[in-house]
Amino acid sequence: MVGRLAKAQPIVAVWHRRPAAFVTLAAAAALTALTADALATQPRPAQQPEAAAARAAGEPIMAIVSIKTQQVTLYDADGWILRAPVSTGVEGRETPAGVFAVIEKERDHHSTMYDDAWMPHMQRITWNGVALHGGPLPGYAASHGCIRMPYRFAEKLYDKTRIGMRVIIAPNDPAPEEISHAALFTPNANALAAAPARAEPLAREAAEAAKAADEAKKAVARAARETASLTASLRKLKLLKTRADAELAQADKALAAAKTDEAKARAEERRQKAAARAAEAGKQLDTATADAKSKIDMDAAAKDAVKATEARKVATAKAANEAKLALEPVSVFISRATQKLYVRRNTHKRWPDGGEVFDATIEVPVTIRNPDKPIGTHIFTAMARNDAGLRWTVVTIDSGDEAKNALDRITIPKDVLDGIAQTALPRSSIVVSDEPLSSETNYRTEFVTVLSNQPQGGFITRQPTNEGNFASNDFRNDDGFFSSRGNWYVPRRGDYQRDYYYRRSNPFFLFGR
Repeated sequence: MVGRLAKAQPIVAVWHRRPAAFVTLAAAAALTALTADALATQPRPAQQPEAAAARAAGEPIMAIVSIKTQQVTLYDADGWILRAPVSTGVEGRETPAGVFAVIEKERDHHSTMYDDAWMPHMQRITWNGVALHGGPLPGYAASHGCIRMPYRFAEKLYDKTRIGMRVIIAPNDPAPEEISHAALFTPNANALAAAPARAEPLAREAAEAAKAADEAKKAVARAARETASLTASLRKLKLLKTRADAELAQADKALAAAKTDEAKARAEERRQKAAARAAEAGKQLDTATADAKSKIDMDAAAKDAVKATEARKVATAKAANEAKLALEPVSVFISRATQKLYVRRNTHKRWPDGGEVFDATIEVPVTIRNPDKPIGTHIFTAMARNDAGLRWTVVTIDSGDEAKNALDRITIPKDVLDGIAQTALPRSSIVVSDEPLSSETNYRTEFVTVLSNQPQGGFITRQPTNEGNFASNDFRNDDGFFSSRGNWYVPRRGDYQRDYYYRRSNPFFLFGR
């Protein structure tokens, strides 16, 4: 071995004397050859063709990405509507299996993580960088964790989806199955009918209460300024009264000490003037003191008014918000890991840094029978209205217990159930899982949960989102989010765009996101 190394050294020296360009070309050729060899030996599942249902399609309610078959299927209320091949994450950067939702959309997105790589018609599902977007499809998993779709399919899909659409990433190839169960929300027809009419006046009332609270705060500010001015005047008048009293006392002493009639006359005149000044100062002080008491009483009343108007503002805003949210589909997440139930609704309030804010005001303990027994991960979705109220389906992506058995084991608090079930709408959902919420769940997401028994390389190699917690500091099992994976080659913007417009082959695309 030593001899072989000794013989190899001159060869290395010769290579080092070559021009840098030659070395670069040789390295590129070697990498291409290695890539080709690796692809030749790697088993390839047949790439799934694009397909569309032979019927008029409704708005997509959910997308199911199958890592096993490298395919995405879109469903509306009546079944599947679109299918297309995808390319998910390579080994070490696997696309995390779990439950997500679309949280941001951008037609012409360029990666901030991967050298400005072009990712057209991007639909983000986590703020740490996992998304669906157009990209090259070699026929197998080849991304850095995102879900690449055919370019034109991604463009077509972009205009059909909305923020909040459910995205399920499954290890296998599940499909929605019809299900009925007493625990699945059954809306109240009267409550549904009354909800729109109830929301508008409550919104007006909340606006009026906010205006009244603002006026009350202004009144307190004015009273505070007036009280401060009056307090300064009182201090000045007290000082004047003290001085006048001192002058009068001195005049009294001078009068008592006067010996001659002339001295007594001058002292008396001085005393009378001092007494007049003291009397006037006392009168002004008494008047100012009475005014100050009145102002202080008014200031206290204004502060009480602020408390009352602020309380009314909070109460009416809460009622208006609940009435508005009742017009939105509700999403519920029940975690066996935390023994809690979480509720999310989209407020549709745009956030300056992107996405929309989700209401997360409800988080309560929930009772799960046999809490040490696995329950699985099941996504129950209200697909459409029917005579019973709502027609539900279930998608199971992690076995534990049967879907109906999982629902049997859960007891939802009655007050929570009454508050959300009566106005439940199509697209509402209940996710039951062994997992906790991922720390990627925050105020700009619906729910993010990943399967801990599946590879999560696409998460681990990303910087975690540090934007506050989803609700509280519950246990979460997303461990270690950022680690270096070496210098991966990533296609430049022009590479992806040329492939889109001219369909040129490029083996380096195998290493793209």
